[in-house]
Amino acid sequence: MMPETETGKKDRVFYGWFALAGVMLVISFVGGIFYNTYGVLLPVITEEFGWSRGTVAGVLSAGIIAFGLPSPLFGILVARLGPRFTLIFGNFLAGLGIACVYLVQEVWHMYALYVLIGLGGGFGGYISCTAIANNWFIKKRALAMGMIIAAGGLGGFIFPPLATALISAIGWRLTWLVLAGVITVFPVFLGGVVLVRNRPEDMGQTPDGMPADVYTEMETEESRTADEESDDWSIRQVLKSPVIWLIAGFSAANTFTMGTVTTHQIAYLQDIKYDAMTAATTLSFMSVFIIVGSLLFGSLAMRIKVKYLAVAFFVIQAAGLVILLTSQQLGLIYVYAAFQGMSNGALNAAMPTFVGTYYPRKHYAHALGIVLPFQVCSNAIGTTVAGAIFDATFSYTPAFITAAVFSLAGLVFVIMTRRPKPA
Repeated sequence: MMPETETGKKDRVFYGWFALAGVMLVISFVGGIFYNTYGVLLPVITEEFGWSRGTVAGVLSAGIIAFGLPSPLFGILVARLGPRFTLIFGNFLAGLGIACVYLVQEVWHMYALYVLIGLGGGFGGYISCTAIANNWFIKKRALAMGMIIAAGGLGGFIFPPLATALISAIGWRLTWLVLAGVITVFPVFLGGVVLVRNRPEDMGQTPDGMPADVYTEMETEESRTADEESDDWSIRQVLKSPVIWLIAGFSAANTFTMGTVTTHQIAYLQDIKYDAMTAATTLSFMSVFIIVGSLLFGSLAMRIKVKYLAVAFFVIQAAGLVILLTSQQLGLIYVYAAFQGMSNGALNAAMPTFVGTYYPRKHYAHALGIVLPFQVCSNAIGTTVAGAIFDATFSYTPAFITAAVFSLAGLVFVIMTRRPKPA
């Protein structure tokens, strides 16, 4: 039996780790299937239907825009309905859309379904999952965010080669039907219904599982230093704060780069004569280092300022792109994939950590809802621009140079960030 938190003694079982496991399951499976496996599907359906790569890449871009553009509304709904409800409903909707890919015959079918998938994933995905982590963790917030991003990397490691193998065995239509069933069983039921709970207060616990008296003291100090419970942090005040736009800027720069390379890396490697499985494996290798980078960020951020870490990882990202632009040797491509994955994992974890550190817990979903459209729309733009550049030039080199420029811009944005102050 769990002792009551009012005793001042630490609970024997802190449920936050179970809630975190639930959201990690959602991020891993839904993110891996919706986003990471699309690079596997792209060359298959372009060959079958004769559609251009730019057109097919635009499908994912439409889904990403649907995922992120309504984020301010998603943030409001998460705050009002609770992140657990939005997680379950949204991901069920996304799974339904993925199942319907089985029926695709025309290009507009793909666009319509990926808009549905994006809306479901946006409603029940990133904002809901990180809001739950932000509710359950304060001292270990950066570690929790790093673990969530690591789960996304794990999904990226598992699903591209799995989808490649399934497509070879049963075809791409049945593969997407199988993946829809996987989403329903694991993220929706096991993650959302069984494991996730909204807040520690709902279960008589406190964030991080700390004793109630310690939490009260910390909460008081937090409200003095970061205005954790201040009502002065209105949405208008968040919008007027320069740092929210700088966070949006460095996040957008990072995802533009990742949208470019993640969607087109497999096709690029096939163009330079690597086979489909080798190309898919490099994407999985990158995903392993997304896990490494996000966990490394989460661990280091408890001792080093997140701003300094973000600067360092943008430098690593730019170095990886230089390698990609200057070498076609498989060994160096793996080095590029390691650098790119590590930096992306860390910078993806940095964004919600910045928001959670700089803004109050009760306004977290609202603030994140402001930032997220920039992140995901930039990802979509990078995906589409790279496809259009290839269609125009028959080369990915200009697209990768553009990604490097965005990476350097992100470095500048993160250097400029400062802690905001409420009115």
